[in-house]
Amino acid sequence: MSMDKEAVCKVARLSQIRVSEEEIERISPQLTGILKWIEQLGEVNTDNVEPLANVVDSDLHLRKDEITDGNCSDKILANAPEEVQNFFVVPKVIE
Repeated sequence: MSMDKEAVCKVARLSQIRVSEEEIERISPQLTGILKWIEQLGEVNTDNVEPLANVVDSDLHLRKDEITDGNCSDKILANAPEEVQNFFVVPKVIE
């Protein structure tokens, strides 16, 4: 697949990117090269390859999942202009 000038302009418009005429001429062959590389990757046979989360076969050392609130709500609410029952008071935004 090749990216001609019209295709580059369409992609730029759809992605809401402003591109000058000089940039279009420079970007077009670069995008064509990227798309050819992607097509080449699509030809690789991956039928018997298991999905990997990490290329190194190692286990992550996970910490115990404990809920902590930091026990510092008084320090946090000290910055609030107004608080009620340990909650921030905010103006109503929906009628």
